[in-house]
Parts: sequence; C-alpha cells; structure tokens
Amino acid sequence: MTPILAWALPTALAMLALAMLLTLVRLLKGPSAQDRVLALDCMYLNGMLLMLVLGIQYGSSHYFEAALLVALFGFVGSTAMAKFLLRGEVIE
Repeated sequence: MTPILAWALPTALAMLALAMLLTLVRLLKGPSAQDRVLALDCMYLNGMLLMLVLGIQYGSSHYFEAALLVALFGFVGSTAMAKFLLRGEVIE
C-alpha cells in the first residue's frame, strides 16, 4: 500500500463516519417526512461507500459484495418510502 493510500483511507473512513452521524441527526430531527427519506437515502449511500473503502483497505472482495447488497436494498427501500409518501400505500 502506498503512503498516500495509507493516509487517505483512514481519512475517508473518518469523513464517511462523520457524514453518517450528521445524516442520523437529520433523520431523527428532520422537520418533514421528505427530509427523513432523503436522510435515509444519504445514509445508505454513505454506508455503501464505507463498505467500499473498507474493502479497499482490507483487500477483501466480501466488502464489495456487501456494498452491492446495501445499494440494492437501499434503493428498494427509498423507492418504497417515496411511493408511500406520494400515494399512501406501497402495494396496489
């Protein structure tokens, strides 16, 4: 691992953890339901990026597979929440 990468990966992990913490504050405190859905969407994106950075740091492909699952479930979840907010029901 190069010295730049050895410095950049922990910095990226710290920034992503801080972003997730701030997003959690918005998720809990958001004035409207739309703000909470956007915060949840941002949180799953930050979680996916956190898994990718951990995969690069540890050199394991299992983290990349987990990040793919987080992205898939996050997209489905945010789509269901948006549909629920628009129509009041998820399944027609």
